[in-house]
Amino acid sequence: MSIMRRSAILALAAASLVPQALAARAAELNYLTWEGYAVDGFISKFEAASGCKVTASYVGSNDDFAAKLAAGGGVYDLISPSLDTVPMLRLAGFVAPIDTAKIEGFDGIYPEFSKESDVVADGETWAVPLIWGSVSLIYRADKFETKPDSIAVLFDPAYKGKVSLWDDKSALYWTARYLGYDNVFDLTDEQLEAVKAKLIEQKPLIRKYWASAGELTELMANQEVYVSNAWTGLTSKDVNNLKKGFEVVEFTPKEKAEGWMDSMMLVKDSPNEDCAYKFMSFMQSADGQCGLAEATGYFPVNPKAVQGCMNDALKKERQVDNVEFVKSLVMWQQPARLDKYLETWNAVKAAP
Repeated sequence: MSIMRRSAILALAAASLVPQALAARAAELNYLTWEGYAVDGFISKFEAASGCKVTASYVGSNDDFAAKLAAGGGVYDLISPSLDTVPMLRLAGFVAPIDTAKIEGFDGIYPEFSKESDVVADGETWAVPLIWGSVSLIYRADKFETKPDSIAVLFDPAYKGKVSLWDDKSALYWTARYLGYDNVFDLTDEQLEAVKAKLIEQKPLIRKYWASAGELTELMANQEVYVSNAWTGLTSKDVNNLKKGFEVVEFTPKEKAEGWMDSMMLVKDSPNEDCAYKFMSFMQSADGQCGLAEATGYFPVNPKAVQGCMNDALKKERQVDNVEFVKSLVMWQQPARLDKYLETWNAVKAAP
């Protein structure tokens, strides 16, 4: 671990020691999560069954979790970061280990997720898998004469001012694959410099780096953006449902799409631990798994839970019992030098 990264983790750990108990009341759950993960359709069912009132706050990127926890001082009880962020939050001391015996339905989760090395570490379980999916590319079909098949479309001058990317360090992963690098989570200094240079070269093509799925939906619906990376199944559904007179289409580039898995983590010293465990159990039920999958278009982590609430066609679409699909994706990992990756991405954004 580099000195800079160690210092960053120690600083975050110090911030996490701010007492949590004063900021929340009984029978409530303060949830820091992604847009679409706390919609009324299934949250209201949980509230009615548990007596716990859910208050959700949202992040635009995995990098937001540590920053918000450091600044929150007891605001949050439960968070849902992606797998590549789980180790840092554990090492920073923001989260507590989880007693899986208290979580109904935990044994129904794909073992490929529930036993993953970042989920289970130091003999403890630190995260409960929630939902998974991929990040593909999305484009306006009417603006392309031929269907794109490569990440190269994000760097095509023909679409100057109409390209977007997620405002996240994963922009480095996409660019690294485009440049032909296989070790996208452990790039050398020379490779990171090449990735940075390519992203800076791309900046005149960028309309905006999007911060949330909702923002990308607006950018595409308002015809400001023609091509971007996007959460598979979500943005295309949301844009096309607006019926703007055009369609957006997803595709997997020849350099592969990215894969991710979001999990629930218990914030250290949460005063609402009982509600947090009730929620983690609910999200492994049919109402929780099918509710979240319906709201987002993503894939359930608990195939047992969805047997009665998804028909065969939907199960196939949502990759139920097809964890082999994971092997076709570049699954997110925490970069070996997280601090260097963040420094590189910030340098790209700061460049003129």
